[in-house]
Amino acid sequence: MDACCSPVCCEPLSEADALEMATRLKALADPTRLRLFSLVASQEQQCACDLTEPLHVSQPTVSHHLKVLTDAGLLNREQRGKWAYFSVSAEALEDLARFLDPAELVSQA
Repeated sequence: MDACCSPVCCEPLSEADALEMATRLKALADPTRLRLFSLVASQEQQCACDLTEPLHVSQPTVSHHLKVLTDAGLLNREQRGKWAYFSVSAEALEDLARFLDPAELVSQA
């Protein structure tokens, strides 16, 4: 028996992949974290010390949000002396792009 509709993309997510993607999407669902992620993504690397002013939030708040994004695998963290520098995880960004663009999924299938 033929399926009534064409698939939108290749295959459904596994349970593990769904859990990982949900963690990433939850981390990005907060407006402050989404802005923070975009600030880090706009540069090759960003020092945590430079992220409080553009967001108009305190340093502890920025640190908390950076930790959530790092724990979700969206950011990489590099310690240099007393400062932490952050960059976007290329792998996480590619995974998000493939998940959010069904045409991309179909072309890779």
